Amino acid sequence: MKALLLWPIMPNSFWSYQETLDLAGLRSTNPPLGLITVAAMLPSDWEIKLIDRNICLETDEDWNWCDLAIISAMIIQKEDFRELIQKGVTLGKKVAVGGPFATSVPEFALEAGANYLILDEGECTIPMFLEALARGEERGIFRATEKPDVTQTPIPRFDLLNLDAYMAVTVQFSRGCPFQCEFCDIITLFGRKPRTKTPEQMLAELEALYQMGWYRYVFIVDDNFIGNKRNAKLLLRELIPWMEERNYPFPLLTEASLNLAEDDELIELMVKAGFSMVFMGIETPDVDSLMGVHKEQNTRLSLVESCHKITRAGLQIMAGFILGFDNERTGAGDRIQQFIEDTGIPQAHLSLLQAFHNTSMWTRLQQEGRLLDGLATGYQGTLMNFQPTRPLEEIVTEFINCFWNLYEPLSYLKRTYRHFTLMAGRRPAIKRQLTWHEVRLFPAICWRQGVVRSTRWRFWWQLVAIALQKPHLFYDYFVALSFGEHFFTFRHEVKALLEKQLVVLQQQQTQHKEQASYQLSSVS
Repeated sequence: MKALLLWPIMPNSFWSYQETLDLAGLRSTNPPLGLITVAAMLPSDWEIKLIDRNICLETDEDWNWCDLAIISAMIIQKEDFRELIQKGVTLGKKVAVGGPFATSVPEFALEAGANYLILDEGECTIPMFLEALARGEERGIFRATEKPDVTQTPIPRFDLLNLDAYMAVTVQFSRGCPFQCEFCDIITLFGRKPRTKTPEQMLAELEALYQMGWYRYVFIVDDNFIGNKRNAKLLLRELIPWMEERNYPFPLLTEASLNLAEDDELIELMVKAGFSMVFMGIETPDVDSLMGVHKEQNTRLSLVESCHKITRAGLQIMAGFILGFDNERTGAGDRIQQFIEDTGIPQAHLSLLQAFHNTSMWTRLQQEGRLLDGLATGYQGTLMNFQPTRPLEEIVTEFINCFWNLYEPLSYLKRTYRHFTLMAGRRPAIKRQLTWHEVRLFPAICWRQGVVRSTRWRFWWQLVAIALQKPHLFYDYFVALSFGEHFFTFRHEVKALLEKQLVVLQQQQTQHKEQASYQLSSVS
């Protein structure tokens, strides 16, 4: 069998870092970890070709070559996902799909014409698919009620990637999260009992990357790296000597819940293992809103103090924030902005709340008759897909103002500097390997932020201060500044899209009122 594995185009978004990638001569943030893991599960006698359409497009020769197209996607990639399915079907190819989007909304892939739906987790459903192929079945939907043992998951096929095109390479240690946040679809996809790989597995994956000469960020993409704290500590204790022996070949980043602040040992182990950044879902400083969506784990300690504790230990925080919770009080956007300024968090992922398919929130809102047309995507330029409890215009206006102010260049530079100066913990002394990507990025950022923008004075004295006072943080500090270039541009796109949608919404509301008034007068 000749299989063409396709990863659809990722639209410009908060996570695309497109402006920064362009300046560095890179093509994409992360590779498709799911597809290269699937590739490792396919029969050894298959011929496999992987095309990440964010790096380069497939050719007519690629389509002519293959017997089967396998396509995975996240919901934000849905448009290109649909087009790829339809193109494969039109060309007479068998099309198999999987991934989180197809698993959550299988009817989308069916309507697009996919032959095979390999849903849920591939360790369980890929064998079902292969057996169906062997029997000559032309179609099939393959689902699993049980969760697989990830200690049996093979090393992803990193060899299929053009590594030089990516900012970070992704690996996975665990699946699942013990918490039950109402708006999150992770527990729907992967369950509430975190399953982890063994330390030996993880070190084998990292060794494969090391042998391939990888040197930039490694993103451990667990939705909650510390969901199973015991196993996370077991991994870290074996990871530390591995990193030390190789002189910390690449910086690590991951996602974790804020209760990390409650475990001093875990924080220390992460820093010693070479973690430089952690993404956390803080969501909002409003305790009532957190309790309303069952995110009690963020209410046990002061949010500001928890963030400061983690940052002081040497971990840069990225954080997620959400506007639009039920019964949210006016001014939530201002309170989020103030919290971000108080903690100095550089990259704040601010979103309007959306109800993702099959989450507890989606089910509740469906029962309450509050769901609107449209799938949740998490994209900043899209309105909410349900009727909120306070005026939508008020929420969106707060969102636009907050997002705009957070990524005003001078504000971003000041906040980033405060965040890094707060780091008092001693990270391992690491000499980062520089390549032409970093060499190309450095003068571009210096020119934009140190010459062209009004940030020039602030940029230079902060850069010199970090270099003199915290030289071990200089690399990560400069990378954080470079990310700002994406946000400085992206905020214009978000503002324009949301304002346009608000105008359309207001016009529709006016038309409905006029129609209602006309009908009433006609009856009279």
